[in-house]
Amino acid sequence: METILKRIVFDEIKKYLHTDDIIVLHGARQVGKTTILYYIEDYLKKRGEDAYFIDLEDSRFVRILDTGVAEFIKHLKEEGLLSQGRKRKTFVFIDEIQYLSDPSSFLKLTADLHKNIKLIVSGSSSFAIKSKFKDSLVGRTVNFEIFNLSFREFLLFRQHHFQEGMAYTSKKIDDLRMLFKEYTLYGGYPKIVLTPEIDKKEKYLQQIIDTYVKKDIRDLADIKDIDKFNKLLETLASQSGQQLNVAELSNTTKIAKQTIEKYLFIMENTYIIKLVKPFSKNIRSELFKLPKIYFYDTGLMQMLWLKGLQKELIGNVFETGIFAEIVKKYTHEVIFYWRTKDKKEIDFILKIKNSILPIEVKLNFEQFNPTAVQYFNKHYGINKYKVIGLNGKPKSEFYVYPWDA
Repeated sequence: METILKRIVFDEIKKYLHTDDIIVLHGARQVGKTTILYYIEDYLKKRGEDAYFIDLEDSRFVRILDTGVAEFIKHLKEEGLLSQGRKRKTFVFIDEIQYLSDPSSFLKLTADLHKNIKLIVSGSSSFAIKSKFKDSLVGRTVNFEIFNLSFREFLLFRQHHFQEGMAYTSKKIDDLRMLFKEYTLYGGYPKIVLTPEIDKKEKYLQQIIDTYVKKDIRDLADIKDIDKFNKLLETLASQSGQQLNVAELSNTTKIAKQTIEKYLFIMENTYIIKLVKPFSKNIRSELFKLPKIYFYDTGLMQMLWLKGLQKELIGNVFETGIFAEIVKKYTHEVIFYWRTKDKKEIDFILKIKNSILPIEVKLNFEQFNPTAVQYFNKHYGINKYKVIGLNGKPKSEFYVYPWDA
């Protein structure tokens, strides 16, 4: 059997393995949720725990679980689990929970009536899960968003030693620079990272686009005009890192504004894109400003936009890659951008509790112009910022490489 590589999120999940919470993993397809479930199952079995895996891609399991909890318990007993007198919990993994007709009711009843069962489930998108999960599960679940690989995980998968916060030699920095460039050019889907040949990477990414991205969204949105929708996807990919004007997009793609807004909602909730709101202390003013759009995966973005993976890194692809890294580290709820009417702009504003941090992203540190950051910091009374760059040398403590950000 192939070695299952550990994902960083496992260390967080592990804290909840022996609580009464239902553990829910959700995220885009193909980002590695099933593999994480297998890793946890293997971890538990090595410690002598009872663990059982159910894949709801197999319709036979869907029929059993949709029949009800009693049928589910009967099935587990037939498989030699839940033996009498055993006090320890049985860990049951359910992959693709959204295939059940009423997952909320199933999970709630199982958790309430069978305290000896620990449920760990996954779903292919938050939209598909949330549309079926009812309020009855509030307080019963602990949720983990699963994204494609972070750069740190990319290095682990490539067996490249890296220790955060260390001062590195110029040779090591050059190595990391080349690896980050590769990571950003091709994206972070685990299968893409582990495939060395570029033509195969392109083929696999195209399969993800055709099989999952387009199909999932088509099914959820009941799309009639496929050509127009495909044009919309291409246009959005070309605009990653830019402000999104739905009215202009409607004119370009000949799709009604209301329809575009529906598509954008589904794309956000299936982890294809994220709309980043402008930072403002005045919430009302925030509602009237345009969001910026970012894709979660740079390989996917370039395949949609440029119809192939590129050899050279360009600015908006690098910025999109940094966005994806920030999301994985801090979650998307804390990311904003800032722009004034006279076009002073800062790529990202991180708002964590009462702390505000402006972040500028430049392919080369030399491209950084401090005017906007100085204005912002003076206006908000702060004295720190970050410039995340790849090429050139950091000039001060505020300048950092992506792996130190």
